[in-house]
Amino acid sequence: MTLDRFIRVKYKSDDEKIRELVRILSGLGLDCAKTIEEKVDLQFDALKNLHDNLGDNELFIKLVIANSIVSYQLSAKGEQWWWEFSRYFSENPPKGSIADAYAEFLPGSRTNRRLVEGKVRRLEKLEPFLESLGLPALKGYYFWRMAGLRDDLASALNSKRSAKTVVFAVKMFGYAGRIVFGEFVPYPMAIEIPDDVRINAYTKRFTNEPPVSFWGRIAEQTGIPPLHIDSILWPVLGGNGEVLRRLKKHCPEWEDVLKLASL
Repeated sequence: MTLDRFIRVKYKSDDEKIRELVRILSGLGLDCAKTIEEKVDLQFDALKNLHDNLGDNELFIKLVIANSIVSYQLSAKGEQWWWEFSRYFSENPPKGSIADAYAEFLPGSRTNRRLVEGKVRRLEKLEPFLESLGLPALKGYYFWRMAGLRDDLASALNSKRSAKTVVFAVKMFGYAGRIVFGEFVPYPMAIEIPDDVRINAYTKRFTNEPPVSFWGRIAEQTGIPPLHIDSILWPVLGGNGEVLRRLKKHCPEWEDVLKLASL
């Protein structure tokens, strides 16, 4: 046992910037995050495309989870990767093992061609858990137990619950759940923000506190769960021209969203 639980670490922070961050986010709220996720995020469109072409709700959700687990060390932008995934499996739905399908898909991928063997092994480890789930279980995770899905994915992969791909898988599962079940369910406060390179760099503008704990506190102060904060920050940090165009078109508060970039 370490002393971390008993010693309160004092981190350096720019309190004025943090107050402004909290003010802007509080004004944007959960509705802004939902708009960005459903109207601005190109990945959401990629999932809708796959769902429309696949015609199998259970397989669709399982593919989204599987794809999230191998969404690291990409060879292109995430939006390009998710669209490649969507187009490929729209035309080549797995006939059996998802891991076997990825063993065929990834070596020829243009946007996710690094560390292929390790990614396929992760899917082989995950597959028994996915095979154990039917659509009713997936619906239960969506409406009542998204934090439970995070925990079960972490257990299946022998990963930390806060591991980037684990919490990202829950985020994309949430997208898939909205598409399949036709209802918006906010992410739980308990699920951590994905600690990726962009979030890490952005966090350093405010504090040297670890991003997961910092954004957890910001979530409590603003009432916006960390995964939804991630959505609000994503257009600011991504720099994609099409994303910014869609943000200005669909989000009335787009100017306030872009103010986050200048903090």
